[in-house]
Amino acid sequence: MPSKTDNLDHPLRRFGAVPLARDVLDEALSGYRQPNDKVSEWLREGALQPLRRGLYLAGAPLRTSPACLPLIANHLYGPSCVSLDFALAWHGLIPEGVAEVTSVTPKPSRRLSNALGRFTYHHLPLPYYTVGQELGQAADGLSFLIASPAKALCDRLVLSRQLAPLSRGAMRQWLLEDLRLDPDQLGLLNLAAIRACLATGYKRRQLGTLLKVIETLQQELATEPSP
Repeated sequence: MPSKTDNLDHPLRRFGAVPLARDVLDEALSGYRQPNDKVSEWLREGALQPLRRGLYLAGAPLRTSPACLPLIANHLYGPSCVSLDFALAWHGLIPEGVAEVTSVTPKPSRRLSNALGRFTYHHLPLPYYTVGQELGQAADGLSFLIASPAKALCDRLVLSRQLAPLSRGAMRQWLLEDLRLDPDQLGLLNLAAIRACLATGYKRRQLGTLLKVIETLQQELATEPSP
């Protein structure tokens, strides 16, 4: 016998993998005489999954695609933008997958966990935070806010507090050996985006060195003979 969450007419099915704030959920509950009791029932059945207080996701049986973790990160704590290691992996700059969804925010830093995973948010000053944001797209077509490849790398640098201002040689080592960034992907980085970060005046010494090192790497790649 099919469960209640298999019902094709279930009012939560139409939301798919989009996170639901309580006001949106209230619209879906408008036909029920006791909406709070219905929420409790859906939670017990697995038709509704809690993300944090006042934010939910339709349960897995009602979704046609997996949960979109970057989109959930945008909704869990905002304003925020997915960046740092998660964004670097998403853009293919680092070889490893990243379990924790890392974001930046102009609000205080915060760490959140729920059944879907861990989400961390690192504070950055607003003028710098707003640079280099773009829309990413999941396989199911859902869009989310994510740092561009160059901005994600800049964020990774300025938030690495154990790093003093680096020489060019040390910066090159940090990029290629410590982070194990793909040199070919570095060759494609948008230098204008790094210059825009530099123009905000935030962490100028570190970002200035990063710009010079990547300029040199791109020049070297441009002059390498074709295989």
